Amino acid sequence: MNKIEQTIYNQTMQLTHQPSGAFSLRVNGQSAKQKSTNNIIIKQKQQKNGIDVIIKPNTQNESLHLPVILSDPGLKDSVYNDFYIGDNANIKIISGCGIHNDSNLTSTHNGIHTFHIGNNSFVEYIERHIALGLGKKKKLNPKTKIKLGQNSTLKILTQQISGVSNSNRITQAKLGENSSLIIEEKICTSNTEEAISNYNIELNGYQSSCKISSRSVAKNNSRQIFESNLIGKNKCFGHVECDGIILDKAKMYSTPKISAENSDSTLIHEATIGKIAGEQLTKLMTLGLNKEQAEEIIINGYLC
Repeated sequence: MNKIEQTIYNQTMQLTHQPSGAFSLRVNGQSAKQKSTNNIIIKQKQQKNGIDVIIKPNTQNESLHLPVILSDPGLKDSVYNDFYIGDNANIKIISGCGIHNDSNLTSTHNGIHTFHIGNNSFVEYIERHIALGLGKKKKLNPKTKIKLGQNSTLKILTQQISGVSNSNRITQAKLGENSSLIIEEKICTSNTEEAISNYNIELNGYQSSCKISSRSVAKNNSRQIFESNLIGKNKCFGHVECDGIILDKAKMYSTPKISAENSDSTLIHEATIGKIAGEQLTKLMTLGLNKEQAEEIIINGYLC
């Protein structure tokens, strides 16, 4: 990797080296490096770009890292990754995509990830998106499809912090009996950036549950849209919490929707959009900070 690509890797993976465990690196639309383990098998797809990841039943406390780097300006990259996770597994998957673009061309990455999760498993999925460079056309469009087996839990932590000109994040899930989906989303936009998040979750299984928590900050002339639909089709529990901070001339739209199709469904949604409290700014400014510095500290703490 060159210096720019190494910077993207360091920030998305929060590492400076290749970690132990399974590993798949994609650079400028091509597979650059892959490493399987005894329990996590990575196979290149034959008919389209992407990989199949087979995680054997009873795999415990192993990790998989999936960095994606786009440093060639004007590249449009689409990748299809399928994860087949066996029963009784406990694993962590770290995925990160970064774009560097200094040109007037449009750089785009479309990442379509599909999770087929068996029974009695726990999966933590961490997803980080960044964009660097002076170019104004850096697009990231992650799409996640989930089928969650009985008594299993998927925890998703997704983060996008400025630099991405346009993103359209789509998450679709179908939950089985006594399964649980937990999603924590953190997004910050600035300048004229636009970020769209759309969640459609079917709570099909008895005693299934879903909790979606979104924290976002919109600055300058940026625009954010949050849409969600929790569909209760059995005795289940669902909760959507969407909190946003809006600054300058930014715009923010939140539409949390709940659809109860069973009388034993319990579904809750909350949405709050507001500005930084004046007393918080005043307190920090009395310590010698200017307004911009005080705002940055508050925002960083909010998105931690």
